[in-house]
Amino acid sequence: MIERALELVRGLVGTERTQGVARQVGAAALLGELDLEPGAEGVSDDELIARLGAVIEATPRTATRRFWNQLFGGRDEAALVGDIVASALNSSMYTYKVAGPHALIERVLTDRMAGAVGFADGEGLFAPGGSISNMCALVVARDRVRPEIAGGGSGGDRLGVYTSELCHYSIEKNAALLGIGRESVRRIATDERGRMVPSVLEQAIVEDTARGVVATMVVATAGTTVLGAFDPIEEIAEIAHKHGAWVHVDGAFGASVCLSPTKRELMRGAERADSVSWCAHKMMGTGLSCSVLLVREKGLLTKSFAQDASYLFQSGEDEYDFGTRSIQCGRRNDALKLWCAWVKQGDTGYAARIDRLFELAGVCVRMIEDDPDLVLKKQPESVNVCFTVRGASSDAVCERLLEEGLAVVGYALVDGEKVVRVPFVNPSMTEEDIATLLGDIKLVAGELRAG
Repeated sequence: MIERALELVRGLVGTERTQGVARQVGAAALLGELDLEPGAEGVSDDELIARLGAVIEATPRTATRRFWNQLFGGRDEAALVGDIVASALNSSMYTYKVAGPHALIERVLTDRMAGAVGFADGEGLFAPGGSISNMCALVVARDRVRPEIAGGGSGGDRLGVYTSELCHYSIEKNAALLGIGRESVRRIATDERGRMVPSVLEQAIVEDTARGVVATMVVATAGTTVLGAFDPIEEIAEIAHKHGAWVHVDGAFGASVCLSPTKRELMRGAERADSVSWCAHKMMGTGLSCSVLLVREKGLLTKSFAQDASYLFQSGEDEYDFGTRSIQCGRRNDALKLWCAWVKQGDTGYAARIDRLFELAGVCVRMIEDDPDLVLKKQPESVNVCFTVRGASSDAVCERLLEEGLAVVGYALVDGEKVVRVPFVNPSMTEEDIATLLGDIKLVAGELRAG
């Protein structure tokens, strides 16, 4: 059965190379088409493989060169190999006793990533996604400002969290989950490039402090979701530390630029932050999910997340018993796929990958600027290109592309206007792919105008 499942995977990879978007079917119709309910009795291997094949056929294809919808895409085959092996090994990463060499791999990778952002003696841990990495950072920041909360609960203090108005939605959600409250999150104005304005940040902290709010965390975004903008980390860190606040860089999207000597300037000042989140499943191209939280000071994760469990922590290898510094107990091995990809590509390979993504974004910009039917909304800050089509609504264009099976592209709001957002995260894209996408966008826009 494993061999037959691998044949399905091989078939999927082959299909992605020759076809584009998967057939789109509404949820109700798809429930009618697929046989998804487990029965009272089991089925044969043939039946299981047939049902699995049908599910694969109906699944949106994120590795094809017609997928431009999210901040991830494409496929790194070395990472896929690591993911398959990790699933087969089924190791949990909470103790060295169970994880063995995989705990060593995780430490090697987090040390390397900490060094890349400028943490000379930092540490880190893999987490299931950027939202959870950001939440763990907020826990550590809260515990540093009010260490008594972890044991005795909140004493009624109002804790303030400051972030860009263009931040990821997880910042407010995490504040709600931790009892800090959504209303305690102050969204700071951004400039015309989508970057947080430091002077507005300082004014907000001063005003809140006068009202008895404890400045707890300032979140600088490195690669906003729509514009791909990088907040001025150095200036933000200067202000935040002056007021005793923790500095977290949400680099889920953009921290990968640290791997490129030509692009790492976008993360200038990251070494002054207290923590950084970084998703390798975005610009680095590993499979979902592969996120890391990095902290500048060793021991802080243990202070916030350690909990005695004598039945579990028995290896005597405290340095590699990661369950003592994680929000999770059982934890999937997400490190192996990144390790396989990094070993395969090396530092120079990743530098070339990041540079290629910026190059592709530049190609797209030039094509848009040369086309009278397309309007560039803003010069890109990194690898996200946002534009409109004359005489057509961006959301309608994106929906029509999907309906006709031409491409999967998302739309977003920029300065109150709906735009087509094309992120470049798949280096296997070509200039021809970009030209095809823009041509298809103009084609469906013409259909919409005619209709």
